[in-house]
Amino acid sequence: MEEKEYGLNDVVEMKKQHPCGTNEWKIIRMGMDIRIKCQGCSHSVMIPRKVFSRKMKKILVKHEEE
Repeated sequence: MEEKEYGLNDVVEMKKQHPCGTNEWKIIRMGMDIRIKCQGCSHSVMIPRKVFSRKMKKILVKHEEE
């Protein structure tokens, strides 16, 4: 299985939809755990990196570092 490359401020799509109706999330903190924020209702969730990698579907918007 390939390791997906994601970074801070990327917008990702998760496999399961959030109860508010969207499945777009923005990565707002990275470490051992990853905090993601729902783009629909601004609810934030912190999940372990291993679980995040398994539940992430794809990267929608890649944040460009300058």
